[in-house]
Amino acid sequence: MPSYPDAPQDPRKGRDPRAAAFDWTDAAARQRAEAGLVRTLRPRAAESELLDLAGNDYLGLTRRPEITEAAAEAARRWGAGSTGSRLVTGSTRLHARLERELAEFTGFEAALVFSSGYTANLAALTALSARDGLIVSDAGNHASIVDGCRLARAETTVVPHADPEAVAKTLGAHPGRRALVVSDSVFSVDGDRAPLAGLAAACRAHGAGLVVDDAHGFGVLGEGGRGALKEAGLAGDPDVVATLTLSKSLGSQGGAVLGPARVIEHLVNAARTFIFDTGLAPAAVAGALASLRLIAAEPGLAARAREVAASLHRRLTEAGLTAAHPDAAVVSVRAPGPQEALQWAADCRERGLGVGCFRPPSVPDGISRLRLTARADLDDAEIEQAVETIVRTAPAGA
Repeated sequence: MPSYPDAPQDPRKGRDPRAAAFDWTDAAARQRAEAGLVRTLRPRAAESELLDLAGNDYLGLTRRPEITEAAAEAARRWGAGSTGSRLVTGSTRLHARLERELAEFTGFEAALVFSSGYTANLAALTALSARDGLIVSDAGNHASIVDGCRLARAETTVVPHADPEAVAKTLGAHPGRRALVVSDSVFSVDGDRAPLAGLAAACRAHGAGLVVDDAHGFGVLGEGGRGALKEAGLAGDPDVVATLTLSKSLGSQGGAVLGPARVIEHLVNAARTFIFDTGLAPAAVAGALASLRLIAAEPGLAARAREVAASLHRRLTEAGLTAAHPDAAVVSVRAPGPQEALQWAADCRERGLGVGCFRPPSVPDGISRLRLTARADLDDAEIEQAVETIVRTAPAGA
């Protein structure tokens, strides 16, 4: 422990009293360890022999040469960082180009790029709600939506998962209030799809706005990967707002909000995570823009990602494991418990396969899982390798 020669000493403990300020973290660490919930950082090398089914690079674009070269060229031309917030010096012509092409590709009137999908969700929920308003949120929504609801300071009602009738009932109980309904399009734990048509109908019956996080649908669902809202016929509607991330199907980093031009203009003026955050680095913007253009040029990538997910699901269930049916590119495989899930993931890694591990409290239903990412660039031999590894390492009761 470092010494503080000028600090007052606590005669009862014989040490600097400032050293006790965070003693409570020791107890918290013990509780996490006893519950088997310790998280560990594992820095990876630039090159790895692992077959990666843990990340969210759905279309396999992160290392495509045309994408990495676009990012490198932008860094050389524009610099390593954006230098400031979007409203000061952090907006480049690249940002404007990406926003225009994102809106055109997905079918929305306008778009606004953020430093992450997380900040995009915070912006949409805090800037489009009101203290005396209402937010209706699906029980399976991502943590960024949960945090957005908390920061919005509106009354938030959490409704059962994927239940438009519960949404309609909640809205009907609060007539006349400014209201938002918010849902993931594809839920990140089990990869199931939200009933977007039913949610839109509930909103329209009660004058509410619909906000949909399309992080796991964009690039995978809809014609050529244009997203779940485009597929549902809701993209561009005046009462619909979408958020998405640039770090999954586009293989880059950042996030965006898409919607009516007047909504985007409002976010520019009212969203704190836009106004006070440094703009997304030009390299990430250029990488995302190059990926977007590549997806438009290779529309079969989205279908291939879905095919890989379906193949993983079919082979795993045929082997006797319990796997949720994938609606997009996420395949989850049930584990008997959190410790078994951890060990299962570790055993897979030891045999050359990287998989995700979801367990309480990260999963709302308390069920532990392996989470697999289907990638469009996986070939049949790699799919077979992944299935064989998962099946061979499966714990009893899986």
